[in-house]
Amino acid sequence: MKNRNENLKRVIVDFKKLTPEILALLVEKYPDGYDDDHIISFRNQHNDMIEAVEVITQDTKYLVKVSSTLSVTMENYDVDDYEDFDNNDPEAVQPPKMDEEE
Repeated sequence: MKNRNENLKRVIVDFKKLTPEILALLVEKYPDGYDDDHIISFRNQHNDMIEAVEVITQDTKYLVKVSSTLSVTMENYDVDDYEDFDNNDPEAVQPPKMDEEE
């Protein structure tokens, strides 16, 4: 029996391409943040090691690259911050201001 996820479109998403919709799905799936057990490691077509967390919609499996910027953005997520943007607007999600100490 085939897994239903086998026919999904697969998309690797860097923070720069993160949309409000994908961010909301990540926060919903990982409300307390992700940890090492959630991270998937693989090599891309350039043979670079990539670490990502997975979120699945009805037709797409997103692999969102892990970074400290992603973690902080998820921690500070507020749906109201994105109400003036389209769900698929990659310019809506801006990098957080990070302290030098972090």
